[in-house]
Amino acid sequence: MSHFTTIETQIRDVQALKSACAEMSLVVEGKVVARGYGSNTHKGDLVIRLKGPYDIALNKQQDGTYGLTCDWWDGHVEREVGKNYGRLLQLYGIHKAQIEARKKGYTTRRQTLGDGSIKLVIGGVR
Repeated sequence: MSHFTTIETQIRDVQALKSACAEMSLVVEGKVVARGYGSNTHKGDLVIRLKGPYDIALNKQQDGTYGLTCDWWDGHVEREVGKNYGRLLQLYGIHKAQIEARKKGYTTRRQTLGDGSIKLVIGGVR
């Protein structure tokens, strides 16, 4: 029985995802399988290798975005990337916004707030 669950997301920029993963000391690999409970695996166009026993598979959806698929059993994935991928998706959003701002010549500055959230300030043209 498979424990894998897919959540549709708006991940469109693989470089922003890789940057977010690198910040979390995680590696993104291509065309491999993600590990799950027992000997269960799930093929991915990309796979985020987690430090624990499970991984996250990303597969391109028809609309061009990537769905995130993992085995949520026992909280292994949640401990590394946050509830419902919260920390991973927050960092992805930050990196994507920084990439787009820099393309337009704007400066960016990040500030980590007391509750762990991140404030991104986009400034004037460089």
